[in-house]
Parts: sequence; C-alpha cells; structure tokens
Amino acid sequence: MIFEQGIEIKASATVVEQCFTDLDLMHLWLNPALRCEPIGQWSTAIGGRSRFTIQIPLLKPSLKSVVVERSPGLVVWQFKGFFQGQDRWECRPLEEGTYLLNRFEFTVPNPVVQWGFQMFAARWTSADMQAQLRRLKQVAEREYINSGLHS
Repeated sequence: MIFEQGIEIKASATVVEQCFTDLDLMHLWLNPALRCEPIGQWSTAIGGRSRFTIQIPLLKPSLKSVVVERSPGLVVWQFKGFFQGQDRWECRPLEEGTYLLNRFEFTVPNPVVQWGFQMFAARWTSADMQAQLRRLKQVAEREYINSGLHS
C-alpha cells in the first residue's frame, strides 16, 4: 500500500526539515496517540534508530525504524513490525516556501492484520496523515516566523 500526501508550507525548507528531525518539534504535530522514542541516542542520520508506538491501551503496537536514506531536506525511515516498509519525508523548495511530501509505503505481512487494516484503519490512516501535515505546517510556519528568517 502507498499513502502519499503533500502540503505547501510558508517556511524555508530548513525550518520544515527541522520539524520532522527535531524530536521535540515532532511531538507537537504527531498524532497524540503516536509516540516516537529513540533507540539509543536520537539521530536522523543514516543508521539512526527509533520506535514508533501507538498508545492503544493494553496493545501498544510498535514499529522499529532505522534511517536508511538521508540528505538535506530528506529522511527515509525503514520500519518493521506489524507493518513493513518506508516512511519518506521530503522538502521541495518553492519560490515562496516549501512543498513537503510524505510517502508512507508498506506491506502488512499478517493476512488477518492486513484485512483488519483494510476494513478499519486505511481511511483513518490517510485522514490522519493529512491532519498531521496540517499540524506540521502550523508548527513550521510558527517556527519560521519566530526564527526571524523571513522577510
């Protein structure tokens, strides 16, 4: 499955990138039911490891991830768990701001979990990704204004 969402943000690519690489800023826009924790030292450099956990009482399913691709404005996390795949965050500079692309590409190896995801969570996941991008946009635009980098 592939979920791809994008949004225009009135902030520099540097500030937008900071919003998905700084753990404190990430927790301002991530779904409150989703928690990202470093495994070892927090890093978005290649090889940096983290765990994303859905805060569902009793279950708390998690995905372990590792950064597999990194360049300015780009981070790709590869993950394994109840999903297997990649989550790509890419800044594309615009004349006035940045276009942020998020591509979540994955398989669900367990057929029962896959069926449940298709029936109950696929639509919610797409809507949640859009909501996260809108929250990230708010954080990035606020950070950009507060940075004094805008004219």
